[in-house]
Amino acid sequence: MYAIIKTGGKQYTVAVGDKVKVETFPGDVGSQIKLVEVLAVKNDEGLKLGNPTIPGAFVTATVLSEGRHEKVRIFKFRRRKHSMKSAGHRQNYTELKIDEISA
Repeated sequence: MYAIIKTGGKQYTVAVGDKVKVETFPGDVGSQIKLVEVLAVKNDEGLKLGNPTIPGAFVTATVLSEGRHEKVRIFKFRRRKHSMKSAGHRQNYTELKIDEISA
């Protein structure tokens, strides 16, 4: 059984027991959250699709940790102009453990 959820402007395929890093989500470490934007659910009966979401469906997850991804290097260079620009970016994330899928 798996579900496709939407959070932080991105879509994730999750199953019970999975750990997934999503965009920063409000919630304390160790607390349970309920994700209600479920786009599709695949179980024994078949595939259930939402239009755009499935009414009444939700995914329960536990917040494991919050942190920052690895640094992404940005380097811009213009040839023959001696123009260089270097920067970096680290995106924040919240790590979730999927506990239950209810559809």
